[in-house]
Amino acid sequence: MDPNISVIGQMITFLLFVGFVMKFVWPPLIEAIEARRQEIADGLAAAERGQQDLAKAESKVDELVAEARNQAAEILDQARSRANEIIAEGKDEGQRERERQLTAAQAEIEQETNRAREELRDQVADLALATASKILSREIDAGVHKDLIGDLAKQI
Repeated sequence: MDPNISVIGQMITFLLFVGFVMKFVWPPLIEAIEARRQEIADGLAAAERGQQDLAKAESKVDELVAEARNQAAEILDQARSRANEIIAEGKDEGQRERERQLTAAQAEIEQETNRAREELRDQVADLALATASKILSREIDAGVHKDLIGDLAKQI
């Protein structure tokens, strides 16, 4: 064989091999490469969407936390104002109760005073009657009358 024929034979074999590879091997490889490229592109897009969703979620969490803090502060303010109202109501109720008890005590003191006056009047009237009857039963004598009045004064 001549080297020219051998080179031409190798070229024909090579061309047949290249044609076979291009027709049967190359398309599945290109298809696999394209599918892998698409998966990578989809993955990158999903990662980008994930980052965007994460950023949105973080901002939403920040908003919710701020709203929760505002609500907590509002609830605390309401609780403090209600506590102050309860304290004020308690003070008012205590003041009214004190005034009621003071009024009741004053009324009881007045009743006791009136009762003591009545008893004292009854005793004075009894003593005056007793003294008058003693004075009338004895003779009229200034010295004796002074003694009786002195005894009366001691009894009172």
